[in-house]
Amino acid sequence: MQMMIFVLNRIELLEGLLAELGHHGIKGATVFNTTGMAHVLTNDDEMSFLGSLRNFLEPNREDNRTIMMALDDEQVSVARNVIVSIVGDLTKPNTGILFTVPIGYSEGVMHADKKGSD
Repeated sequence: MQMMIFVLNRIELLEGLLAELGHHGIKGATVFNTTGMAHVLTNDDEMSFLGSLRNFLEPNREDNRTIMMALDDEQVSVARNVIVSIVGDLTKPNTGILFTVPIGYSEGVMHADKKGSD
């Protein structure tokens, strides 16, 4: 199993992304409101000019959304393909950040092949 973590910069895409993940069999995710370090540091003296400039150029910029999904290994490429199809090329600025972390232990996660088995 893998924990997929995706930081979505364009939050207007969130609902469509979650719906498309659901259409591809990925039914569970946790979504957090998150703020990046650069955004937090806009009040820091050294960063105030850059923060002011960013706020001027992007006055309506909202915080990010971070999506966490516990996935079976074979679901990772499916989820990645869905994310790229909705968000676009993640190597471009202001799209998002995607990575996985191996899950060594989990409890409370229902697996499709183990439903109802004890």
